Amino acid sequence: MKRMGLSANEKSNLLGIPVIFIFGSLFHFLYAWSGRSAIVGAIAAVNESVWEHQKLILIPMIGWWTLYFLFRKGSNQIDPQRWFTALLVSLIVSILVIPFAYYFYTGSLGVHLLVVDILIFLLAVAVGQCLGIHFYRHSEGLPINVSIVTIVLIVLLFIAFTFAPPHLPWFKESLTGRYGIY
Repeated sequence: MKRMGLSANEKSNLLGIPVIFIFGSLFHFLYAWSGRSAIVGAIAAVNESVWEHQKLILIPMIGWWTLYFLFRKGSNQIDPQRWFTALLVSLIVSILVIPFAYYFYTGSLGVHLLVVDILIFLLAVAVGQCLGIHFYRHSEGLPINVSIVTIVLIVLLFIAFTFAPPHLPWFKESLTGRYGIY
């Protein structure tokens, strides 16, 4: 059986795990640091709801993949169609891991622990990046405009639900019981 090593592009995505984790962690505090700016709140977590914690992945992950593409596309022969499909997969998977893992452990164990929440965030980034690598390597990719439009729609959905969240537990701030930006 032939063993395939990771390409430079794939290695960069593994390097992205700690970078996205660190920048995502900063996005947890960015809204407060900005003096509660609504503009910053559109892209950074504005409360302690599960939904808002998913925003910790949003801009750091999109930024990592996009900046790498822009700076390395010529030297690393990146296929844009597969690259942005891989970003889309990575983003969706990472965003979904957070609520599934959070509700699984809090529901099954009946506890809520900050350290577990932090590990879930790290797990979400790692799983997303690894699946992004897999899709980049093995998929044909979606048409690039489909991937980019879908990514933009995801960002717009997060912005909209920051200012007008549904009144569901997923969007409810755990400390105050409030929803969205305030």
